[in-house]
Amino acid sequence: MKRRVLSLLSLTAVLTLALNSCTIEVNDGLGDGTTVTTPGTTESVLSGSGTLSGTIRKDILIKKGNYTLDGVVKVTNNATITIEAGATFNVVSSKTSGLVILQDGKINAVGTASEPIVFTTSTKTPGDWGGITLYGNAPIKAVNGNAQALSEDGNNVYYGGTDPNSNSGTMKFVRVEYAGRKIGDGTSETNSMTFYAVGAGTTLENLVTYKGTDDGYEFFGGTVSAKNIISYGNYDDSFDWQDAWSGQNNTNWYAFQTGIGNFGMEIEASGNADNTAPKISNITLIRDNNTNPEAANSPEISAIQFKKHGTGIFSNVYISGYKNIGTQKAYAVLIQDDATNTSQVATGKVKVEPLTYLNSDNPLVWGYAQTNGGKTFTNTATVTKVSLVPGAWTTVDGVNLLAALQ
Repeated sequence: MKRRVLSLLSLTAVLTLALNSCTIEVNDGLGDGTTVTTPGTTESVLSGSGTLSGTIRKDILIKKGNYTLDGVVKVTNNATITIEAGATFNVVSSKTSGLVILQDGKINAVGTASEPIVFTTSTKTPGDWGGITLYGNAPIKAVNGNAQALSEDGNNVYYGGTDPNSNSGTMKFVRVEYAGRKIGDGTSETNSMTFYAVGAGTTLENLVTYKGTDDGYEFFGGTVSAKNIISYGNYDDSFDWQDAWSGQNNTNWYAFQTGIGNFGMEIEASGNADNTAPKISNITLIRDNNTNPEAANSPEISAIQFKKHGTGIFSNVYISGYKNIGTQKAYAVLIQDDATNTSQVATGKVKVEPLTYLNSDNPLVWGYAQTNGGKTFTNTATVTKVSLVPGAWTTVDGVNLLAALQ
């Protein structure tokens, strides 16, 4: 490690470091007359402020402070980006921006309830940037059972591996605001948080996605699990997965749909009948009054949708506020095709029980878009809303994200 002592006259100077193709502009911010850097070695340190851009190929530590994230920042070459509690990133929204952890990179972002790690924008407009994307080396089953597929996030990365326990790092008490954006012709997009083939060795806990224009969270295969996660005000689906994602240790998922929102959960296995059903305990899905789907007259207004052999074992599910809109009907659970009903529902790989379904239309029966439906259920009064720890991590622009849980 190299230590440079600056004179008092230069305390406000900006030091620009070159880490391969990654440019980091560092404003000391320590107040002690020193800037600690390690150019040319194994780690660099950002202390207080600076701009993050380009490709990170060496370990970097980002301390508590206020930073700018400019463009698509990629972490690769076995490097780890470590972010301390209290770090806030203002993302440049005038260009395509995002944080992407590639298969040979890692993230270690650990905030706290009182000092979360926050990614936001100054314009506070949904879709301002591309969100956080993690790539891992866990198995997937894409269309036709393929073990690899090309990402749909504009990065053109092939994902899918052989290590179910691969470790892409740790994210705790991290909040992503105003992300998720359409790419090119609109057939591809990024989500607020996206996980491509991420393995079970990765830790995802106490996360928030707030007002993105695509899904709050999307899993493309892999085996990772997530605990204590919030999807608030995202335009498309609150939670989404495909490519036979199979996380087994998920708990405390909460979605609040308001203004614009499609399905609470959209679930598929990319047409693969042979898949391992993920397990989630404690789910709360709440749809605010006057929430509409992205497209007019869209049927995407149910709480949970299964299609293309999608599976899931869900326990302690609380659903409220899913109402018919025009001729479109809203259900607690909607099965979109006969194949899913025959191969997954009938074989016990789709379970949503116990379930409490309140303040919603079409009670006591699952919806079926095809021909062979008719499953009924009974509301269970013992199911209560998810309980999450309050704090700064659940407050955005003065809005208490947990208000609907109280």
